[in-house]
Amino acid sequence: MPRRALGAGFLTIVFWSSAFVGIRVGLGAFSAEHLVLLRFLTASLVLLGGVVVSRGRLLPPRQVWWRVGLSGLTGFTVYHTALTLGERTVAPSTASFIIAAAPLFSTILSRTFLHEQVTRWGWAGMLLSFAGVAVLSGQGYGFHWDALLILVSAISTAVFFLLEKPLLSDYRALDVTAWVTWAGTIPMFAFSGGFVQALVHAPTYPLLMVLYIGVFPAAVAYVTWSVALAGATMAQVTPLLYLNPVLASLLGWIVLGERPGWVLAFGGAMILLGVWAIQVKGQKPLVGLTKEAV
Repeated sequence: MPRRALGAGFLTIVFWSSAFVGIRVGLGAFSAEHLVLLRFLTASLVLLGGVVVSRGRLLPPRQVWWRVGLSGLTGFTVYHTALTLGERTVAPSTASFIIAAAPLFSTILSRTFLHEQVTRWGWAGMLLSFAGVAVLSGQGYGFHWDALLILVSAISTAVFFLLEKPLLSDYRALDVTAWVTWAGTIPMFAFSGGFVQALVHAPTYPLLMVLYIGVFPAAVAYVTWSVALAGATMAQVTPLLYLNPVLASLLGWIVLGERPGWVLAFGGAMILLGVWAIQVKGQKPLVGLTKEAV
């Protein structure tokens, strides 16, 4: 994978891993619906400022409205609403393990619809990393029905990656990220009942945490993810999501006191080895990815 894409992808994963903890903290003061709305109103404003300052394009061309709308619906409205609702009872570490299934869905979709090629090493790395996720999620973490909502999130984010990828061939990563974020935020206004009152009475720490996940794991991280997708294939970029369980577990330990055991080292090693196999051995050489993303 090109260094620029790898660096952007890794920065994204760091921010996204912190979001699992941030959501859990925010749910101590906000309902899931109000948290999602506040988070993406914040992200939308940040991205609006970024597009204006950089003199980008505020509205997408009419011919791609349908793709932008579906991208926003799957990648933001469905994904984040389902994830936040699920984290009412599911621990951040467990949620990150389930989301780590997304690369498998993404690889299948990219192979089917984008004709991206994956070698045997790539598939082996996928399976090894997914086995590491299974090891982690099967040891000492409670499973709840709300976990099914998080599985819906994993599937919806894979669909989002597939829908967004073609947009990045023709438009800037910042502009595309802003468009799909705004498209995904509009349906969230259905959660506006009682929102202002909840915002006024929110304690400082949870409020700041929700604002943080709006600015960095949402606005900034989705731009860097778009940069990564623009510079590499889906099959190269999405396996980085396997790092989420390791980072989210460590952050959960530090912030929430969710102490990991030896299984984290074992499962985490499987995940890292699988990611290495995918990145180093898993893809055929790329042709034609020279367009600047931003």
